[in-house]
Amino acid sequence: MTGMTETGEAAHAPCSGPSVWRGGNLANDPEQWTVRLSPHQLAEIDSAVTEARRRDRTLLKVTAADFPLPTLAQELGRIAEVLEHGRGFVLVKGIPVEELGEPAASTVLWGLGQYLGRPVPQNADGHLLGHVRDTGRSLADPAARGYQTRAALPFHTDGADLLALLSLRGPRTGGRTSLVSAAVVHDTVLAGRPDLAERLYRTYFFDRREEHAPEEPPYAAASLAVRRGGALSMRYNRCYLESAQRFPQVPRLEPADVELFDLIDNVAGSPEFRLDIDLRPGDLLLLNTHTIMHARAEFEDHDRPELKRHLLRLWLALPHRPRTDDALAGVTPRDVIRRRNAASQAGTTPRRQPT
Repeated sequence: MTGMTETGEAAHAPCSGPSVWRGGNLANDPEQWTVRLSPHQLAEIDSAVTEARRRDRTLLKVTAADFPLPTLAQELGRIAEVLEHGRGFVLVKGIPVEELGEPAASTVLWGLGQYLGRPVPQNADGHLLGHVRDTGRSLADPAARGYQTRAALPFHTDGADLLALLSLRGPRTGGRTSLVSAAVVHDTVLAGRPDLAERLYRTYFFDRREEHAPEEPPYAAASLAVRRGGALSMRYNRCYLESAQRFPQVPRLEPADVELFDLIDNVAGSPEFRLDIDLRPGDLLLLNTHTIMHARAEFEDHDRPELKRHLLRLWLALPHRPRTDDALAGVTPRDVIRRRNAASQAGTTPRRQPT
């Protein structure tokens, strides 16, 4: 029902709670959203890397038990609470990525992620640990992803419950990350243009960028905003909303839809609302993709390959969160799609494979 939540309450009500924040206020006190790792916590991480190596497990099989953090686990629990029920993001500083090197840094990100959620595939190749760097691809390519380019990425949300980004190296110039509270965007649209706010709860179509099973449509249908028990979840990616228009089966965007997208972009990009963060090597940015929209400025990279901008990325699913939207549980890998198709042709039911 348009304009109502799943529980029947009015959707067009302002949001409340710690997820409603303004970047202009948070920028004045970064310590309230920053966690600086202590020498003791860093020693625990170093010990956990050693233990994971001792157990000789492949990276994707490392569990929290293989990456023991006797006291840091409690801090990660507090961070998880902030991500899910607080402001929705945390910046962890001080991971010694230069000393660790890429393989060990990957183990650190994976190991920390095990305490926050379950890694899910980020693309149809089934990658659970992603590499964010410029590959020279253009966003005009329907199969390209924003994390593979140096182009500016407008405010959007990702396809999992939580996003984790660990910076290994920064660019030569640019590349600033910006965050904005999805609740503030929602409330600002509601206050200024209630006629457009109603459209937040309508169904739209997102381009799946060639990451779908042969029997599935090449686009996904979802509303931009959902309210469950009063909590707001936003899903927004204007690039995918507009590129889905290449499919004749997708309803045409109306002028009011374009007006809504323009308003969302303007509100999200406002200095009053957005929070700008320059990620330094060793910074780990954690955010809830239901409550935080993020963007990245265009950047110029170094000429030498070993100096180029490089971040590691995890998409994490919260095990206890209802899977009401498959797009927030990662991308179905092609090998799983092939198994499903083969099982369907054979008339059997494929066994669920661990991710």
